[in-house]
Amino acid sequence: MAPLSATDVAERARRIRVLLFDVDGVLTDGGVYVHADGNESRRFDIKDGAAIVMARRAGLTVGLLSARESLATQHRARQLGMDPVRQGASDKGAALEELVDAHGWDVEAIAYMGDDVVDLPVLRRVGLSACPADAVPEVRAVAHVVSARPGGQGAARALIEDILRAQGRWDALIAAHAHERP
Repeated sequence: MAPLSATDVAERARRIRVLLFDVDGVLTDGGVYVHADGNESRRFDIKDGAAIVMARRAGLTVGLLSARESLATQHRARQLGMDPVRQGASDKGAALEELVDAHGWDVEAIAYMGDDVVDLPVLRRVGLSACPADAVPEVRAVAHVVSARPGGQGAARALIEDILRAQGRWDALIAAHAHERP
């Protein structure tokens, strides 16, 4: 695989009903802060989070597929209403198949964004594969879409916007926000 033309990306994006994201290096910058007490923390991008909420409002399923387990990730997913949340999935290809079977999803209707070699089995299987600009070369070589943005700095937001625009849903979501009371 290789990056697709804008026309091909839009065609695939119109079919997307499920968005799955890796966490570290995609929704975060890949840094993990390990505190003296052994707890960890991460930095999540607020604009990525806002786009995740908009995707859910548009009726898309938005979930996480992560090889690592983190309480911070679980908490952030809950804040954003993300479901399913699959952590500790060292074999992401098998985890994807379990999710597809459990939910009856069509893999062509799934978009996935990952950044490292553990993501390759999923990226090769889904209808629309994407990665941040700072993904490892092996991932950039197979992703349909390589974001101009790095992980944790708007890469997820850009993918979500592209999908919602291709589906003709973005403008209505923006208009709805313009009429909400503060």
